[in-house]
Amino acid sequence: MSLTRRDFARRSAATGAGVALAGSVGALATAPGALAATDDGTEELAGAEDRKGGHGIGYGPLVSDPAGLLALPAHFSYKVITYSGKTTLESGEPTPSNHDGTATFEGPRGTTLLVNNHELAGARAQWPHPVPLTEGLVYDPAAAGGCTVVEVRRGGEVAEWVGIAGTATNCAGGSTPWGTWLTCEETEDKAGKNGFTKDHGYVFEVDPYDRRANRAPHPIKAFGRYAHEAVVIDPKRGHAFLTEDASGPNGLLYRWVPPHGFKHGRGQLRTLAEDAGVLQAAKCFDSGGRFVDDLSRATKIGTTYGVDWVDVPDRDAKTVSVRKQFKDGEITRARKLEGMWWGDGGTYIVSSFAREESPVAHDGQVWFYDPKRRTLTLKVLLGVNPDPSKDGAFDGPDNITVSPYGGLVIAEDGEGVQHLFGATEKGRTYPIARNELNIGTEAEPEYSEFTGVTFSPDGRTLYANIQTPGIMLAITGPWKRQR
Repeated sequence: MSLTRRDFARRSAATGAGVALAGSVGALATAPGALAATDDGTEELAGAEDRKGGHGIGYGPLVSDPAGLLALPAHFSYKVITYSGKTTLESGEPTPSNHDGTATFEGPRGTTLLVNNHELAGARAQWPHPVPLTEGLVYDPAAAGGCTVVEVRRGGEVAEWVGIAGTATNCAGGSTPWGTWLTCEETEDKAGKNGFTKDHGYVFEVDPYDRRANRAPHPIKAFGRYAHEAVVIDPKRGHAFLTEDASGPNGLLYRWVPPHGFKHGRGQLRTLAEDAGVLQAAKCFDSGGRFVDDLSRATKIGTTYGVDWVDVPDRDAKTVSVRKQFKDGEITRARKLEGMWWGDGGTYIVSSFAREESPVAHDGQVWFYDPKRRTLTLKVLLGVNPDPSKDGAFDGPDNITVSPYGGLVIAEDGEGVQHLFGATEKGRTYPIARNELNIGTEAEPEYSEFTGVTFSPDGRTLYANIQTPGIMLAITGPWKRQR
């Protein structure tokens, strides 16, 4: 049933304001030590509690790494799990490059299993370390991307093997309630381009536990063909929510509603017909019933929109890209819709940044969609970073996870210095790590983005990737509840 503008306006009026629908949060500061809004609307200097000997947020300043890889707070440490071109798979072939979205699963006998995307776009020949074309696991032999499965054992030993190969631009994705990984192709390339033998722009399922289940890869065409970024599954309703990272025009937020009687589970997505269920795009409106054309319009933390869902005409985009099938006024767009993570009864959704292709510029938003109320609430807003080359400011959020210690942990994909940073439930930020691997020159340094941020099932280890050249890291230390 559609949530009408009148219903939303009535609900907003009854609760006092749109913000009250999901609870007010403080403004997210763009740097440690910047001014951050507190619960009562006043301002205080972030980190002041630490200087007074109280219980501040975060873990203190980052300490530079003598090895030139990862700066961490005092008493934290890291371990390299995989390193493209240096570590090897079980087959003896090198670990593929360009690590991206990742999820963890509790493995047998105390092990941790991770499924790791490799975002390799274009022709396979241009990549020195593509995902190996393992027999039986290949969708398109001309494509370089895919996923590997990494097993971290109690003694610290690591094993890695191919989960799927022959896919393209495997960016983010999402874990499922039944313990598999959905890997997303961030491309719209069709057969014939880059030498591809098949169309791309789909979602595929990878089972970290059963290698046989990954044989003969089959795209989930019911989820549509577009520049997929991430996906989450609503464990209660069975809906899939999906983001699109695209521009010209900006991308869309999607919802897939399963067909009547469909039950999720291992291998069930493979059984879906290409047109199974309904794929829809989000259409937002404010508490006054006014249509919202782009999410960048929201310039205040706590802004809440009602959401309707509009059916996609041609989900396989046979002639026209899905996002171009809608006229102005029919749907709500957003620039660089990126990572998603299910938690707190809904899904957190990232819009990485907005510039001239959007109505209002910003350096990052995190939204929360409440499926019960059908509302989208702005939780995090980063102002435009005036100098990304300087350490301290955060910009360009990308992959995201809900922390077992409260709040969010976010991987930065901005300009200049790159961080992992946390955001508390009150909207305060703190640094967790800084990439110190310079892949540029001394005169013009360059630092790759962080990706694949996710905690181990027991919450003791934070895994994250440096995308280029492709390094998976395990971070441990005195984690604490962020209040």
